Amino acid sequence: MKVLLVSTNTMTEPYPVYPIGLDYVMNAISPPHQVKTVDMNEVKDLHVLAGVLSQYLPDLIGLSIRNIDNMDNANMKTFFGEISKLIAVIRQHSEGLIVLGGSGFTILPGECMNRLDADFGIIGEGERLQLLLQALERNERVDDIPGIVTQNSPVMFTEPWSRSFQRGVLPDHSYISFYLKRGGMLNLQTKRGCPFKCIYCTYPHIEGRQFRFAEPVEVANTARMLQDAGARYLYMTDSTFNGNYEHSLEVAAAFRKAGVSIPWGGFFTPTAPPPDYYQILADAGLMHVEFGTEAFSDTVLASYGKPFQVEDVFISHREALAAGLHVAHYLMTGGPGENEDTLRETLTNTDRLVKTVFFIFNGIRIYPHTALYSIALKEEQIEPHHDLFEPVFYWSPALSRITANGLVKNHIGRRTNWVIGSGHPQMFKIIERLHTRGHVGPLWERLIQ
Repeated sequence: MKVLLVSTNTMTEPYPVYPIGLDYVMNAISPPHQVKTVDMNEVKDLHVLAGVLSQYLPDLIGLSIRNIDNMDNANMKTFFGEISKLIAVIRQHSEGLIVLGGSGFTILPGECMNRLDADFGIIGEGERLQLLLQALERNERVDDIPGIVTQNSPVMFTEPWSRSFQRGVLPDHSYISFYLKRGGMLNLQTKRGCPFKCIYCTYPHIEGRQFRFAEPVEVANTARMLQDAGARYLYMTDSTFNGNYEHSLEVAAAFRKAGVSIPWGGFFTPTAPPPDYYQILADAGLMHVEFGTEAFSDTVLASYGKPFQVEDVFISHREALAAGLHVAHYLMTGGPGENEDTLRETLTNTDRLVKTVFFIFNGIRIYPHTALYSIALKEEQIEPHHDLFEPVFYWSPALSRITANGLVKNHIGRRTNWVIGSGHPQMFKIIERLHTRGHVGPLWERLIQ
């Protein structure tokens, strides 16, 4: 079959994110299928997509939905208006079947199928598309295929389909240069899944509740392939890179052996690390550490289901700095267990950290299949069968929003190393200008003065 894979994401702030999922799906289905890809971040114009459809004449169009919204209560953006327009263009210029997939779809598959004019949906890993293609070619029923949904079939969630995953050779995409010119950033995955029990997180639902590891040598070979293709920076897309210390150290060793020389960064959990952990990673090219800290109050951390305490954060921060790394912390206010005292404790404790950036989000986006969803139901912040397609944010009944906003704003004052939500237009323009001048990476360390 002729397949067209389309990345629907058009977000370029604070920087564009390479659609790694398309590479995995392409590797899984070709051969035997003929595959072409389109990245709407590069194309932008729907007329260009219409031209591709008219010329290529695909039998099936797979749409990757990365996010439903930007999860930023302070500056909310939703993306389904754009996706609806994109599907309308496809229907006008193609008779091919439309299949939805991606992390955003997996979170709310029923809601997406109800709102979008699609024939099928794939829950979880996009590599499952090969099962659908096989059934369609054989004229077999698709309703019984785990993870495949239609407009009329019930949504049935399944365990991750693939025990192993392979990105394969980097395809000769026309859009690779788009990312290389905007920070030089391509991305890499060393494992899937997450066994942690953070009450708000969708990773366990999307990727499974256990880590599934790629072989460190394969990861390093892929990193070297990306480097040879022109990448000047790598970002790890794992739920948390250091979720398994042994595996991450093996990856670092494989990087050195493979001759990976470009810098990289990722998302980390601030659990107390083994001796010299961050120095070993720094020697292998690590440059940026983004900690999912969320709070500097043990009471709140326990309520959030985090696998660490405040002292562990301080240890992780010190050791990362000692290794010469750039460090950032993500914080969330207003979650379960938060009150004025715990928020004051968090803000006070942030003053104990030096040379860091803080990204702070007010309220926590509620998603189904999370413990936070159950808490919100119990507290009647949402109703049973609440349609969460429209963003709803949890807020602690023990904390006044006005008080919280005042405490945060007073604490931040004129500090440049604090960012509320996903950022502001001026910051995005600065990052874009720096990337244009040849600087690489996320560049948030430039906020530290």
